[in-house]
Order: sequence, then C-alpha cells, then structure tokens
Amino acid sequence: MNNEILWLVRLGLDQRLFTRTQAIAVRSAVGDAADLMDFAQKLIDDAIVEDLEALEKIAGLAQAKGAKSAPADDPFDESEPEPESDLPPVAARKRPAGPAPKFAFDQVPKMTADALANGLRDLLKASALYGASDLHLSTGARPFLRKNREFEFIGAQPLTAEDSLRLNTVLLSEGQKGIYLERKDYDFALSLGGNDRYRVNLMFHKNGAAGSYRMVPDKVRTLEELGYSSHLDTLKRLLSYHNGLILITGPVGSGKTTTLASMVAYLNETREDHIITVEDPIEVVQPSKGCNVTQREVGPHTKSFFTALKGALREDPDIIVIGELRDLETIEMAISASETGHLVIGTMHTSDAATTLNRLLDVFPPAQQTQIRASVAESLRGIVCQRLLPDTDGGLALACEILVNNTAIQNLIKEGKATGLRNTMETGVKEGMCLMDNVVYGLWQNHVISAATAKANILNRVLRNKIS
Repeated sequence: MNNEILWLVRLGLDQRLFTRTQAIAVRSAVGDAADLMDFAQKLIDDAIVEDLEALEKIAGLAQAKGAKSAPADDPFDESEPEPESDLPPVAARKRPAGPAPKFAFDQVPKMTADALANGLRDLLKASALYGASDLHLSTGARPFLRKNREFEFIGAQPLTAEDSLRLNTVLLSEGQKGIYLERKDYDFALSLGGNDRYRVNLMFHKNGAAGSYRMVPDKVRTLEELGYSSHLDTLKRLLSYHNGLILITGPVGSGKTTTLASMVAYLNETREDHIITVEDPIEVVQPSKGCNVTQREVGPHTKSFFTALKGALREDPDIIVIGELRDLETIEMAISASETGHLVIGTMHTSDAATTLNRLLDVFPPAQQTQIRASVAESLRGIVCQRLLPDTDGGLALACEILVNNTAIQNLIKEGKATGLRNTMETGVKEGMCLMDNVVYGLWQNHVISAATAKANILNRVLRNKIS
C-alpha cells in the first residue's frame, strides 16, 4: 500500500473513525494498488465512515504526510492493539436527533394561556432536539419546521388567524405584545432558561399573524467543527490582527451568525482584550473568559448599529463585532474604527468577495469613492464568504471563499478593478485564499455533495463541464 493510505489508516485509527479489522477488509477489497481516493471512497460506500468531514480532514493530512514518509509503524499490523483515545468514537460524539416534535394545534382554541405557553415552550425545545433550524407558525399555512434546508410539516391543517395570533403572542410580555401589535413587526431573542435560546421574528401578512423561530445552538462550535478545518490557519491569522476590517458574508441562512459567534469565542479564549458586540438581537451569549465581552442589542440597549458603534469608540474597545453592516453610516463608522486601531468584524448579505467589495464601496457617493477605496484598501484584512449546501448524507456541508488582503488586492481596490479579483485570488492560494467554485468542485470530488448540487453552485463553465 502507498504511504498516503498507510497514513489515512493510522490517522483514522487514532481518531477512532474505523477499526483495524474494517481497514483490513477495505484493503482486501480494493487491493494494494489502490490510491488514497479509492480507499476513502470504499470506506464511504461500505458505510464504515459516516463523518465525511472528519474523513476529508484526515485524507488531506494523509496526503501531506504521505508525500514525505511512511508512518513509523504498520497500521495494518493485527498484533498491535487498537489505539486508545480520550475522545469517544465519532459516531457517539454526534448529537442524536430526538423524535419529531408533536403539538395538538387543533386544540389551541380550547387551551388556557398557561397551557398554550407551556405547550409552545415544549414544542420549541423538541424542535431544537430534533435538529430543526427554524419553526414557522403562520396564518393560513400548516405549521412546519425547516431541517437541513427542507420543509417538514408538523400540523395537518392551516392555522386560523386567531390561533396563529395566540400562538405567536402567548410568550410575550404585555409590553412586547403592545410593540408587536403597533409596529406589525418585532424581532427579539427568546430565552427559555440556560442556553435554551431562540431568535424570533413576528410579523403580519395578508392573512394574519406569523412567527419564525430560529434555534440558537446551545454550544458555540469551533471553527474546525463548522467545517473550516482546511482554512483554519488562514482564519486564525486574520483574527490575530489588532486592527483592520474582517467581513463574514453569505446569503440568508448560510450560518454567518454561527461563524461570527465562533470567531468571538476563539478571540475570547486566546486574547486578553475588550470585545464589544452590537447585535439585533443577541443570539449567542458569550461569557467573558480571557476577554471582557460586552454585548449590546439594538432596541433594548442602543438605538441603532450606528449609534452603538459611535458610542463604542469611547468605551475603550479592542475588538468591535457588528451583527450587520446594513447602511452608509454604519459602514463608514466601521471603516473609520478599523483605521484607528480596532479590529472590526462584521457581516454582510453578499455571495462572493467581488460582490462584497462592490456593495461595501458603492454605498458611498461618487465624491467619496477615491478616498473610501484608499481607506478600504489599507484597512481590509480579509473577506470570508460562506454557503451551506445539502450533502449526500442528508445534512449540510460548508463551502467558502476567502480573500486575504495583499498588495495585489490593495491595488485592485484602489483602482476599482473588481473584475481582476478572481485571478488574483487564484494565484493567492499559498496565502490562504480560495474561490467558491474551486471549493464546491472539491466537495463534489470528495463525494460530499451531489453532482446536481455542485453544478447549481459553480459559475465556472470549465469546472461545471467536468462534473458528470
């Protein structure tokens, strides 16, 4: 067997992805002339390994190590005992999904307020345990969950206007209910105790009241756990700066808030600074560890992102985290803060690095363009664009595009030549850059996503034509 496979087996045994007996069986099936991808694919085809992200990670390490040397011992040696690990097996580390949540929606008119409130709390908790990302309760529609981007109905009949209004207001205080009924829109964070939190949006539409309940994870996952294993060094390098601007971008539902929370948690554990976050609303509560973390929510704690950011500059911050860069004043203040000795991290709803830069710069009037391009060229540290794609296992896979600011990128920004970004990023792989098309193509090559999903998310015709 070649060195790459020997390393794959050694690393897989160490991580308890499979047993030595299973590895020997795969070797027997594929033969000693097989390459790394053949061996890894057989592990997947035989359902020996279900954690594709972990397998992809060790396959990359095996490829790098195999180019240099073989492991010190033969991982196929049956006389050697199975390696022990402090970690449980990978399958045991996955959080099992609970049963599909149930709720007697037809009994809502007969329920007392207390019974309805308790029932909705139980429904939210059950939905989170089930692995759903969102719960929707809307007039004229059947109640449904969103799990791995797909709808799953949990009610047999559409909700009436009266039932929907009761369900969506039963957990509100009188003050909150008054705001909702007056504004017809209301965003807030719902806490049911401990880490049991939900981001809620209530609104009215043509049929009546509606509510969307986003499940906030009870634990902040690391960047590695989110799927950034291959780009960990690049992200940590970006987060090591003490000034500058980092942008996390992606479409709605792409996990920007989760990534942002993971970055704050990493900074909180590795630095001793003052972190101020401005969010709408606060989703993930970050207890102070190495850093002092001050979290502010638009509405209860500050009038707007702009006023909070303006005030933050007088509050001795080292790191400023902005939930969303959505208007000219906030973007301008964020750029100014990044130029004056603060590390600023913010999110935007854009799909790639070029679009992000255009959106960032085009909000400014023509008279300011030259000045703002020079400022962004100097202050920008990097852009991380991400997307969640349905994987072949029924879950979601992370695809990302990373821009790291260097001299070539700076010149393109100053000159307004966003069309040249793609070529510069392709030649900047050694600096940690990557293009979304290439990452998606790699996910398909590693059998993480289907050919149809890959084609739908790749713009490059040459790469798309390679997919069969």
